Amino acid sequence: MADRDHLQEDIRYLGRILGQVIAEQEGQEVFDLVEHARRQAFEVAKGNASLEVLVDLFRNIDPHRATPVIRAFSHFALMANLAEDIHDDFNHEAVLDGGGVPDSTLEATWEKYEAAGVGAADVGKILSEALVAPVFTAHPTETRRRTVFDAQKNITRLMLDRHRVQDADPTARTESRLADIEHRIRRRMTILWQTALIRQSRPRIEDEIEVGLRYYLLSLLQEIPALNQDVHDTLTGRFHAELQGSAARAIVRPGSWIGGDHDGNPFVTAQTLDYASRRAAQTVLRHYADQLHDLENELSLSDRMTAVTVELVELAGRGHNDVASRVDEPYRRAVHGIRGRILATTAALIGEDAVEGTWHRVHEPYTSPVEFDADLKIVDDSLRMSNDAIIADDCLATIRAAVASFGFHLHSIDLRQNSESFENVLSEVFATAHVHPAYHSLGEEERIELLTRELRTPRPLVPRGYRRFSEATQRELDLIQQAADSVARFGADMIPHQIISMAQSVSDILEPMVLLKEVGLIRANGEGPGGSIDIIPLFETIDDLEAGADILRRLWELPLYRAYLAQRGNVQEVMLGYSDSNKDGGYFAANWALYDAETQLVAAGREHGVRLRLFHGRGGTVGRGGGPSYEALLAQPQGAVDGSVRITEQGEIISAKYGSPRTARRNLEALVSATLEASLLPVDELADRARAVDIMRELAAISRRKYSALVHEDPGFIPYFTQSTPLGEIGALNIGSRPTSRKQTKGVEDLRAIPWVLAWSQARVLLPGWFGVGTALQEWIESGEDREARIAELRALYETWPFFSSVVSNMAQVMSKAGMELAALYARLVDDREIAGRIHGIIAAEFELTREMFSTVTGSEELLADNPALARSVRRRFPYLLPLNIIQVELLRRHRAGDSREAVSRGIQLTMNGLATALRNSG
Repeated sequence: MADRDHLQEDIRYLGRILGQVIAEQEGQEVFDLVEHARRQAFEVAKGNASLEVLVDLFRNIDPHRATPVIRAFSHFALMANLAEDIHDDFNHEAVLDGGGVPDSTLEATWEKYEAAGVGAADVGKILSEALVAPVFTAHPTETRRRTVFDAQKNITRLMLDRHRVQDADPTARTESRLADIEHRIRRRMTILWQTALIRQSRPRIEDEIEVGLRYYLLSLLQEIPALNQDVHDTLTGRFHAELQGSAARAIVRPGSWIGGDHDGNPFVTAQTLDYASRRAAQTVLRHYADQLHDLENELSLSDRMTAVTVELVELAGRGHNDVASRVDEPYRRAVHGIRGRILATTAALIGEDAVEGTWHRVHEPYTSPVEFDADLKIVDDSLRMSNDAIIADDCLATIRAAVASFGFHLHSIDLRQNSESFENVLSEVFATAHVHPAYHSLGEEERIELLTRELRTPRPLVPRGYRRFSEATQRELDLIQQAADSVARFGADMIPHQIISMAQSVSDILEPMVLLKEVGLIRANGEGPGGSIDIIPLFETIDDLEAGADILRRLWELPLYRAYLAQRGNVQEVMLGYSDSNKDGGYFAANWALYDAETQLVAAGREHGVRLRLFHGRGGTVGRGGGPSYEALLAQPQGAVDGSVRITEQGEIISAKYGSPRTARRNLEALVSATLEASLLPVDELADRARAVDIMRELAAISRRKYSALVHEDPGFIPYFTQSTPLGEIGALNIGSRPTSRKQTKGVEDLRAIPWVLAWSQARVLLPGWFGVGTALQEWIESGEDREARIAELRALYETWPFFSSVVSNMAQVMSKAGMELAALYARLVDDREIAGRIHGIIAAEFELTREMFSTVTGSEELLADNPALARSVRRRFPYLLPLNIIQVELLRRHRAGDSREAVSRGIQLTMNGLATALRNSG
């Protein structure tokens, strides 16, 4: 691209076309109102006008008249996002074209390895069981519909075409080509304008499953195998590493919670799990069939022109591969037979309806991906024998890399349920089986004794066909049975993980093992239980994180569990909950609790000879553990990554990262680069670790006290939160299948993290991403005898310690999106004026203090001094949010006053959609 600095020009170009569409579709009066509001919003953003100007503009606006205004600003924000994404791609490519090597790329990692003298033995050892797993979760925070994404994708493609035409040498046809592109953009934008932005009904889990699978078709089926192949080739070629185990072919192996996460979601059942596993397998098997069809067409090599191996001749000559016109084309005949067997496999595993035609019926299905790859290897070996490696390394290598990455299952599906549910199910099962009449009344040691006894015996607890349990218990038992059926059908990689939410004891971890034994996923034998599924405790609250290492020590001291762990490779996966820990103790306390817990877990694993794999339950927002994944992984304690990491991806973050091949490659590469660097390079070095730890613990304690005083102790907080934010309206947004609360209660502790964060984001407070930090920093600085020395200590930690710098930088990103003047408008919605003024005053004062302390610690007056791209985004895009916020407040006021018109409630939902789109990581 010749001119890559014209972001503002692109935003204005798209805005002009959108304005034309609005005038054409809604009339000049609406267009004039939108333009007036836009100009006023930018004047407010520049400080040239008061926010009350916009408040007055939209006060008492007719909700029907407000609707096109809301949609206009939502689309303005969408187009600004689109333009930013295009130019971010241009800038990244410009660095590469100029010979630069940006951080978070594999090439940068390889250069760091060479500079550090990392050798083959180091690589082979650390990566023998390597795993990088982005896990798509069943927590959808994406408010946009798939149709909107499709329109966005088409407009992006047309904008790229426009840039290519502009950057080419001018010709007589340039103007006509640009005019044609503009015509097509306007047509797409007209379709988008007349498309409903929000869903009429709440999506089913099956809909969520299909959305998750869509990203494989968009990018992941292509990019994951390609990345795995690149990593393998470089580590074996450039570093001469001998990779063993899973890393020999695929370091990136994706996962999913969608269809298996039944924690607090009664809509996840055996049927949804069956649907999820079948559709995943069908997706990847169809991909193989399509790729084999292309390979068959490509391999036109004649045995009159090239030599082939005996094994290939045999493969080509197997029954039903003979095609008269291809008598001298053994590669085509061999691949034809392989494709027939893949189609037969699809029919056997999914059903005859999943395969077109009938010719596959003469072929035998494959029994496993290993058998499938063995046939592909015969083709590969023959090509290489005849000096055709250049052919083998293209389409065929891509298919083989895909088989290593996806098998017949595509992605692993995690089961997740909370410990309380497991206890309830087992209590009923034990009572029915006359094992114990009141399991829930037992103490911890008695529970462990009973559970270990059950895990030693092959006797089932539930007779075959017995179905007299309560509805909740039967639903759980049916789901676990379906997991076993899916494993039997698609292989152990389909469902290899059982996660226990709110794990607080050893018995919490053993309980699901007893239930899994009932269906054969865990088997009792003389020496100890065996099985194909990892048992993964999820430590979520701050107290649970602090107790996690001791819980695992007690667990690992049980001979029975250690025997199980040994046959799972002595790898213990532990999941860390970012969302609930933040909601429990606030931003800084949660981040320190997570870091400290990881340190303790690593130490415990080393003591007991257990290799740790951490699963990071990160949300989209900083308040839920979000932020750049590359920096976050490098900010982990030394030893916490150790070649393997799993990390959740969800909602609008999935679409932003994996919506196109280019962005998918870049984000997958960042995950792999961070994992490789954190595993083999020093990333967490400190001159005085003991002193740094003491400082962080003091800061965390002060921050937690400040946070708890407001969120957990102030009686006015709950009414303020529920009335000053659109919390109650979020449930009507139809953004996901699961309820907004675990229980029917108004307590913060039972509210799900997504609506907790989303509500604060909508009101532009974003409290979970910063509250308490200012007080912590100020009190710690002022508590020492030498104030300047303490500031210098914090500044040194900010400049040298990835953990602290990442926490502070992510906090600044959140604060840049907040607005206390807007938050004051939302406070007007609170009935009790004393509560409204007092709580808002506490929040606003802490915001200003935190901003001041940020400057003190970093030496920068600007929140985004280290992130110019986001600073640019805030300046150019955030003025579009002002009308959306102000209209939302106005409509919330009316709705709560009893205005039940559909245009009011629908307008609220539209503003929520628009704000979530503009903020980009809302939940």
